[in-house]
Amino acid sequence: MKRLALAATLAATLAVPAWGAGRPRTAVPAKAPVAGDSVAGQAKAEAERCVECHGPQGQGDGHTNPAVRFAKLAGQHVDYLARQLQAYRSGARRHDVMRINAQRLEDADIRDLAAFFAAQAAMQGDGSGEHTSAALLYRQGDTSRGVVACAACHGDEGRAPPTAPRLAGQDARYLEQQLADWRSGWRTETVAGVMNATTRALTDAEIRAFAQYLSSRR
Repeated sequence: MKRLALAATLAATLAVPAWGAGRPRTAVPAKAPVAGDSVAGQAKAEAERCVECHGPQGQGDGHTNPAVRFAKLAGQHVDYLARQLQAYRSGARRHDVMRINAQRLEDADIRDLAAFFAAQAAMQGDGSGEHTSAALLYRQGDTSRGVVACAACHGDEGRAPPTAPRLAGQDARYLEQQLADWRSGWRTETVAGVMNATTRALTDAEIRAFAQYLSSRR
């Protein structure tokens, strides 16, 4: 029951980059708008230069610097994408560049951008590498260290239901950075700090293995 209660609150982990100096954070809106125009969203993604980092279809192929960690957005849940843009706009999720970009967006822009990226073919890994230890920890957790089973919210293969972000096929460097940011407390915007509590006991090696395992999932 304890695991189920914790898992029920774990609903926000990723969408766009999370580096840069911070600003005071405010609460994320309880409910994000979900209805948008994907055609209008494509034009706005180009006009707002989203595609320069996240790729023309959100597949993360728009960047050329392998040291930079950009998120893949293609096929991500529409509500999640909208919530993250709202969080950047409000300052609840910290990132200087994304905050500046998101502050230019009206609610309709957020709905349209989310609709466009969500409508693209879902990000996918190549299925390589089993990463046995990471897969076991992902599916079962480790109650002795307070590590909740990630699969309870994100699905057995990272193909999460709409209540949590899709992780399967996500950029490994981005995932590694986000897990490290949750562990350090740089990110704190999940309900009851579930992600902070879950990642607190993870080692650098476990975080890296998690990232590699999830990025390879289809």
